[in-house]
Amino acid sequence: MYSKKIVIRYTPETVQQPVIYLLVKQYNLVFNILKARVFPRREGVIVLELTGLKENFDGAIRFLKEMGLKVESLSKSVSQNTDKCVHCGACTGFCPTAALTFEKESLKILFDPEKCNGCELCVSACPVRAMEINLL
Repeated sequence: MYSKKIVIRYTPETVQQPVIYLLVKQYNLVFNILKARVFPRREGVIVLELTGLKENFDGAIRFLKEMGLKVESLSKSVSQNTDKCVHCGACTGFCPTAALTFEKESLKILFDPEKCNGCELCVSACPVRAMEINLL
């Protein structure tokens, strides 16, 4: 079995298409939604982990691109630059997976990369840019 995390970016024209259904039905892929921000008639983004046969995965990626969707590999990770971090806590309010938490005893922001889904919301929320994207 082959498994990979991808990011699909929808356009206002493609957001109404049953994309996930077609991946399951036509390509026999199992999906896990890690993040989704999709609204009717607007741009959207969904982060998926797809699992299945490699040839089915490759066919599905070609299919998505032919539909006009932008498909990227989730090939980056987020990290905390502790030298830059001022522990203000701004990032914690945006983290959907609780990978960033405020520790009361030390008054520090703790980052658990195992909980991080790579959504990057903390990167834009951090006023001092202590949350960084690392290309893998």
